[in-house]
Amino acid sequence: MLKKLSCDALEIKMSHFHKMPTLKYNDCSALFAQHGARLMLRLRFSLLLSLLCCSLVPGIALASELENDIPAYEPVSGIFGTLTSVGSDTLANLVIFWSEEFSRFYPNVNIQIQAAGSSTAAPALTQGTANIVPVSRELKDSEIEAFEIRFSYKPTAVPVAIDALAVFVHQDNPLEGLNLQQLDAIFSITRYCGYTHRINDWSELGLSHAWESRPIQIFGRNSVSGTYGYFKEVALCSGDFKKEVNEQPGSASVVHSVGTSISAIGYSGIGYRTPNVRALSLARSATAPFVEATAENVIAGHYPLVRILYIYVNKEPNRELPLLEQEFLKLVLSREGQDIVRRDGYIPLSKPMIEFTRRRLDF
Repeated sequence: MLKKLSCDALEIKMSHFHKMPTLKYNDCSALFAQHGARLMLRLRFSLLLSLLCCSLVPGIALASELENDIPAYEPVSGIFGTLTSVGSDTLANLVIFWSEEFSRFYPNVNIQIQAAGSSTAAPALTQGTANIVPVSRELKDSEIEAFEIRFSYKPTAVPVAIDALAVFVHQDNPLEGLNLQQLDAIFSITRYCGYTHRINDWSELGLSHAWESRPIQIFGRNSVSGTYGYFKEVALCSGDFKKEVNEQPGSASVVHSVGTSISAIGYSGIGYRTPNVRALSLARSATAPFVEATAENVIAGHYPLVRILYIYVNKEPNRELPLLEQEFLKLVLSREGQDIVRRDGYIPLSKPMIEFTRRRLDF
């Protein structure tokens, strides 16, 4: 089932994107010509898809399920060496599953994976200690600049999956959902999203009886995490976390902590959901409807916390990637690779997005 994104009379609300104004374009090429470089680096999921739509593929679509016509991976000869991945914890399971599939074709390739967080990715790529670096956010300007100082060109971003960032509570918590202003008031001390006061107890969210005396126990990621940075910027309106947030080294730790404490709340990629937790529905404002974290709602643009997951590589302009990295990314962008995305609880890329990415990589 596909959701088409139209380029006609494209109106882009950009007030949250570095104070850029609301734009309206009937000619999508004009949008890309004027703002392309900045937008491609900065804008969230829906705007990036709109730009791809406008400039490259008419009626680009996201896939809520794996598309049947994504080509299967075709193995080649001459693949050997060591593939080192350093970066995101969110993508850790995906990278492991992709590596297992890659090893099935190339058993003599040595694969090493470190998943301490997205902030470890760019230094590893710049220093040459990793071939591929998974990140759950775009690289920061400072990270790109450090790479460019050394190599005189920018690292190449490869979109590999779509993630709905989920807000989890214990499975027995009866709360239906939160609006983003309430979410900010739970997690942040600054409340830049506009809520009038801090939220510390479940009773302040309308829960009664046994919940009236239960303080909210907050879990989140540590500062090296791309998930931490995304949540801080989008859910907290670039505010500051409360000191009461229990920072965890990984997404699995967050979800485990929430699943073992009835009064807990925490955030992580949707792929880490377990039977002991429940993802809350989210609303953009107090008057907006609650929206579940489903693939269909992500595709429709209704769910508010959505991001693209990337692998960055060191690709020299006008030159092919080394064969080892090239074949690994071909697998990731193949039917087998995107089926792994689906099975791990994330949203696979559509065929047009995959074709666009492969062209950028000279595949």
